[in-house]
Amino acid sequence: MDTLTADFDTIAPINAGNLTVRLAESQQEIAAAQALRYRVFYEEMDAVPTPAMRILRSDFDNFDEVCDHLLVICEDRADLPCGVVGTYRILRRSVAMRGEGFYSADEFNLRPLLENDGEIMELGRSCVDVDHRTRPTMRLLWQAIAAYVHHYQIEVLFGCACLPGTDPTELRLPLSYLYHHHLAPKEIRPRALEKRYVDLNSFPKEDIDFRTAWKTLPPLIKGYLRLGGFVGDGAVVDPQFNTTDASIVVKTKLITEKYFRHYERSAKWSSD
Repeated sequence: MDTLTADFDTIAPINAGNLTVRLAESQQEIAAAQALRYRVFYEEMDAVPTPAMRILRSDFDNFDEVCDHLLVICEDRADLPCGVVGTYRILRRSVAMRGEGFYSADEFNLRPLLENDGEIMELGRSCVDVDHRTRPTMRLLWQAIAAYVHHYQIEVLFGCACLPGTDPTELRLPLSYLYHHHLAPKEIRPRALEKRYVDLNSFPKEDIDFRTAWKTLPPLIKGYLRLGGFVGDGAVVDPQFNTTDASIVVKTKLITEKYFRHYERSAKWSSD
């Protein structure tokens, strides 16, 4: 099956120093992203691999066959497969509806998103090598995502964002904060599937200290919220990844035109 769905001619590589961010162009590069995901999710974060994953030392599923794989490649990391030090997995509605749908539909009812017109895309499987978790690396990833959004005229980004741990009672503060301050508008609000639903609302709003709650959020969730992101209704415990997952939704029109112009300009300059 052809796994490379993006238009490489119009999403140019973006370079910064010894780093390049671009879409995977071969099965070998996709395998390199899967190897990075295995190291981060299963060896570092103690997720539970399937027997096949453990043998191959690779994180993979059927969605890898239809997704676009965004890569950060470091020219100095000959010790890593293809030099891949960061990755994001992208699935557009126009591609998902020709196959198995969206990955996060296993945890959340996405009907409100699907009922909206226009292109939407799911972001997932985000990870960066421990030695490259820096602002420049994340800036490159988001420059490429911004270019991708513009090229495919994406109106809504969404996906799952993880909080560490599988005991929701230990996550009452961050989950309640997300509910009271960042709940998505009803028309784009996914809801955790009933059989897996964990209520976000455990603390009254007036009992939540904003600064303390903000500090408990993982960096990735903070990043989405800074982009104007929202969370869906309810969370889901994922025992395989040892996480509690929230649904994240970002309306791209809420990200200012100035922000996108900045990243488009940066992408153009660094790829010339």
